[in-house]
Amino acid sequence: NQMAQGNLDVEIEEDLGLFEPLKEQLVRVREGFKKAVDQEVASERTKTELITNVSHDLKTPLTAIITYVNLLKQPGITEEEKNSYIDVLEQKSMRLKALIEDLFEVSKASSGSVSLHLEPVDLVSLIKEVRLELSERIAGCGVDFRWKLPEEKVMVNLDGQRTYRIFENLLVNIMKYAMPGTRAYVNLEQQEGFVVVTLMNISASEISVSPQELMERFVRGDESRNTEGSGLGLAIAKSFTELQEGTMELSLEGDLFRVVLRWKMLGDEA
Repeated sequence: NQMAQGNLDVEIEEDLGLFEPLKEQLVRVREGFKKAVDQEVASERTKTELITNVSHDLKTPLTAIITYVNLLKQPGITEEEKNSYIDVLEQKSMRLKALIEDLFEVSKASSGSVSLHLEPVDLVSLIKEVRLELSERIAGCGVDFRWKLPEEKVMVNLDGQRTYRIFENLLVNIMKYAMPGTRAYVNLEQQEGFVVVTLMNISASEISVSPQELMERFVRGDESRNTEGSGLGLAIAKSFTELQEGTMELSLEGDLFRVVLRWKMLGDEA
């Protein structure tokens, strides 16, 4: 009766006599209900934070767009001013577009509606491709990247486009949040039939949330949300990794931020 009325902390201590074998089952029922309630409370809190953060991130570029549209309507503006306003409008519009696309990506990944094109992919070459594409940003971000990649090919059955996005997101995350003047490490190694990619960096600011929370949607390590980004980078990377039967683990040791990706390698027959 107490459990039915919502008291999930009740302890069954007395001897139930004939029904003693049911005690263990009742305890399990109680624990199951308690776990379900805790998960529902956490889910509701996440939904509330999601709405708040989405509203904030979408409103920022949208407000700028409205402001500059109004400036363009002002009489007597010069051609130079007009071109400057248009440049800002283009920048903010692309920012808004990227935010919305990220939102759709993580939504599709969470619902399992992403169609994958799996084929043998050389993970070493793919990481080098991402590094080359981001080379200018990497050179100017103030972080010294150290790469430890094998010379030989490491073949994995993956969707090349989605996997590219995983590493793009993780490297951009380091560039945004790593402490300038420190080193970041990207290591790829083979362990008992698995390929393991480890990315490590020193965080510029103290991270106030847990690793699990960081991989949720629209959560960032900087509570002020001053950095540009949707807060979806890690969530998308984790979803795309797991969709391809891999694992992504995130850990924090003080200010050391570590991400470990793991996939099963293809055999020699590939």
